[in-house]
Amino acid sequence: MQKTEINGKKVGGVSAACIALLLILVSSFGRSWTAPERTLIRKADSLMRVTTLPGDSAVLRTPSRDIGMKELRSKELRSLLDKMLYTVKDPSQDGVGIAAPQVGINRRIVWVQRMDKPGEPFEPYVNIHLDSLLGKVTVGPEGCLSVPPMRGLVPRYEGVIVSYTDLATGKRCQEKVEGYTAIIFQHECDHLDGTLYIDRADSVFVDRAWEQERKKYNYDGR
Repeated sequence: MQKTEINGKKVGGVSAACIALLLILVSSFGRSWTAPERTLIRKADSLMRVTTLPGDSAVLRTPSRDIGMKELRSKELRSLLDKMLYTVKDPSQDGVGIAAPQVGINRRIVWVQRMDKPGEPFEPYVNIHLDSLLGKVTVGPEGCLSVPPMRGLVPRYEGVIVSYTDLATGKRCQEKVEGYTAIIFQHECDHLDGTLYIDRADSVFVDRAWEQERKKYNYDGR
């Protein structure tokens, strides 16, 4: 087969425009919401069930996929984002970030509390990827809504560069983040690759205070 150059000319009997359209179609193949995903999003109330080990290993250990442009405008995405935010902020969870696999959806979607911004707002990121890890590696404590009531000492980079799809424009954006917020991004993006903090931790231990707090809310993750 001859080399194809997309430069507005027909190459091998196929126009560059047709090739470009084909590439778009191929890149978005399989990104539509599946029937189980639609059902889970629709049936869940505002507080979604958080997936936990060991029972939900399958979803937590499965790498997540991007969503396509059509899904970016879908009611399913808006509903999922709203319910994920409600869940992570609920007193029974009270987290600083949540990834879609933690509510049973293997898509590259996260909420991150921006500790580096005034008011420390939660912000959503769709089709997010870690492009670069920056600076020194330091070890610090981490916990996870999906691995209660454990905590661990985890090595993380002091900065990251992330890319994601802007919800308003559909364009790809890139951002450099440093400090504790960068650690949250690393933790949540790990979820999207099927990795948990316990896979990286130097040590893991039971957080008794967290254990008692979960008992107060009578929350068992089911």
